[in-house]
Amino acid sequence: MKFTKIFFITLIFSLNSQIASYANQSVEEIIKGRKAMFSENYQNGKKISILLKSNKIEEAKPLMKKMSDNYKKLLNYFPENTKEGFKTEALPSIWENKNEFNALMQKASDDMTKLAKAIDSADDLRAIQKELMWSNCSSCHNKFRAER
Repeated sequence: MKFTKIFFITLIFSLNSQIASYANQSVEEIIKGRKAMFSENYQNGKKISILLKSNKIEEAKPLMKKMSDNYKKLLNYFPENTKEGFKTEALPSIWENKNEFNALMQKASDDMTKLAKAIDSADDLRAIQKELMWSNCSSCHNKFRAER
């Protein structure tokens, strides 16, 4: 009983501090922050492709972990007040279909973890990368990102 009580109190405080950290950011900081994370993921995706092509599997894994972590963080970077401004390419469909968008971000995160495990035994590194990484990018961009 005591352990459960301590666990829930710790959980509540940690969630409150995480929510507060995003709440203290300006709209500009939030939009620029999410753009930076998406950009970092794209750059890491390209690096992963190069590393896998060179069969440098172990060097690619930390980048996959970073991408997975970024997708989880991005779940908190689309509050209602960040729909416009600061050259955001986010479409209104993100907020209109919030559950679908969040599920896609979670899937992208989970798939990066799966990719890090699958590449050890995959016969076709390019195919598994396309399936577990690049297909998530396409799915999101097709529905939730404005064309450039």
